[in-house]
Amino acid sequence: MTEGIEFTPKEILARLDEYVIGQSRAKRAVANALRNRWRRRQLPRELAADVYPKNILLVGPTGVGKTEIARRLAILARAPFVKVEATKYSEVGYHGRDVESMVRDLVENAVAMVRREHAERVADQARARAEERIFRALCVQRGLVEPGQAGFLLENGQIWRPPSMQQFVEQQDEGDRAAKAAARESLRRELAAGELETQQVEVEVVDTRTPTLNIMGPQGNDAMGIDARALQEVWGRTPAQRTKVRRLTIAEARKVLEDEEAGKLVDEDRIHTEALDRAENDGILFVDEIDKIVSSGHSDGPDVSREGVQRDLLSVVEGCDVYTRYGHVRTDHILFIAAGAFHFHKPSELIPELQGRFPVRVALKPLTEADFVRILTEPRNSLVKQYQALFSTERVELEFTPEGLERIAHLAFRQNDLMQDIGARRLFTILEMLLEDLSFDASERTGQRVVVDRKLVEERLGDTADDPDLIRYHL
Repeated sequence: MTEGIEFTPKEILARLDEYVIGQSRAKRAVANALRNRWRRRQLPRELAADVYPKNILLVGPTGVGKTEIARRLAILARAPFVKVEATKYSEVGYHGRDVESMVRDLVENAVAMVRREHAERVADQARARAEERIFRALCVQRGLVEPGQAGFLLENGQIWRPPSMQQFVEQQDEGDRAAKAAARESLRRELAAGELETQQVEVEVVDTRTPTLNIMGPQGNDAMGIDARALQEVWGRTPAQRTKVRRLTIAEARKVLEDEEAGKLVDEDRIHTEALDRAENDGILFVDEIDKIVSSGHSDGPDVSREGVQRDLLSVVEGCDVYTRYGHVRTDHILFIAAGAFHFHKPSELIPELQGRFPVRVALKPLTEADFVRILTEPRNSLVKQYQALFSTERVELEFTPEGLERIAHLAFRQNDLMQDIGARRLFTILEMLLEDLSFDASERTGQRVVVDRKLVEERLGDTADDPDLIRYHL
């Protein structure tokens, strides 16, 4: 069970409130969906198998938080998450990716997630092993090889040395041995203290490049990649693990070797099994722009493919087996969250079977001017905090007054009202225009304090916050 599922709906709502302003109904719906997963796991296995997730359809204009709600929910639940655009899929036989590829992407995400978790558990052991490999490489590089250690390390842990090297080791005098031992101890202390991070060292690492034979097939390149090493195994040939020597700084070598040693310590079969279970029972698939695959009623042209995509999507949403490189995955208990603006179509224009698979429907409200002020300041990752952090790297203190924030919100809301409503994304445009010159000169303003008040906003943006050169392009 993932940790996030143990949160109560109120706790989930509180966590989402830290990143998404407003849209309480949508956040309550996804909070219930996440909690229901925990409830399902408390049921007997026979009953739990028949309890399916209540998929959610979020309806609302762009930029009001649909994607952010789904993404933050997945992070909170520590669940595999994939966001896909419905428009990039097509009915089998037409140009485009097949719908099942979204499930394969979800499984890849789950495998990467579980592998990271397993690697974190063995991180200390992997770090110690990597440190020892770097130490040995430095000893060889500086001619400080320990007596009896010079030569080649065999798979059984023993050292093989040529006869001449054996004689050389035996003939070393005690004074030379003592001096090298002291030098090795000093080197180990410097390495442990992080004093050698910028020095370069040659290390032998595994060549992770996997030769593939990519063949374009009817289901697209993503489903037809062929692993050349896997073919060798099928033919009864065990491919040798290839290595290569890389010259890296010790800081870079430590990261590479820690990842390599962690890979040796984890059980890949266990990772794949756990990842498949995580994808099947905890996975979240966010299907955006679902309104773009609604047919306009014609029986020719792209409408044929659009309705075909809906039918292909239906088979995945209602539950089917999807083959992945790690094994078969059932989609019955994957949570699907679909979203669309539905400016030109209605949710009722989706094919009836697909409508029935999204029983929870929530309409998200357009953002108000007051919402824009809150979005600028309240979230943990708010735009104001981001810009202040960016300017602080140049040792410039950036301060926003309440009147300045209200003016920025007013201009953003007004532009959305007069032109295309792109929601909170309009704030990105406004702030970039406002701070463009200040950001350009920030490196020359070290130690200064810049106050963004109403006067500064009006001086730099005027009454419309429009770029004069772009006005003639507005439609």
